[in-house]
Amino acid sequence: MSAQAPDNDAPVFSIEKIYVKDLSVEVPNAPHCFLEREQAQVSLQMQTGGEAVGDGVFNVVLTLTVTAQIGEKTQFLVEAAQAGIFQIRNVPEEELEPIVAVACPNILFPYARETISDAITRAGFPPVLLAPVNFESIYRQRLEQQQAQQARGPHEVPIQ
Repeated sequence: MSAQAPDNDAPVFSIEKIYVKDLSVEVPNAPHCFLEREQAQVSLQMQTGGEAVGDGVFNVVLTLTVTAQIGEKTQFLVEAAQAGIFQIRNVPEEELEPIVAVACPNILFPYARETISDAITRAGFPPVLLAPVNFESIYRQRLEQQQAQQARGPHEVPIQ
């Protein structure tokens, strides 16, 4: 009896590398901003993207931008692009996009959150702890918007 070959068609999802692709810290109004007593308004912007970089290998980047302002004055601006290289193989084509848009950012977010908090603390401010993000909900909203745009179709201009 011969030994059976391993199942080469089994789905594969693995993290190959997690890294900080870009990190920027700006404190434009230092040192005066440290004398402010008002509470700053903190805002978060988020962006994700992914691309194939090899056969079954994807690079996914989660970019978080955290800005703190008091009135019109910026206290700090921190932007971190947290990235990961993921191996994704033997997955049906229709499941690939949700993995890249939901599963990978879910893995990257805790790292990005820690990078942002650490950078803000090192800049001399109290840490900012970002609330968890529901990437599945964001992905679904994006799909619904795309479907709504497709349903409207191209704009028709009446011929006179």
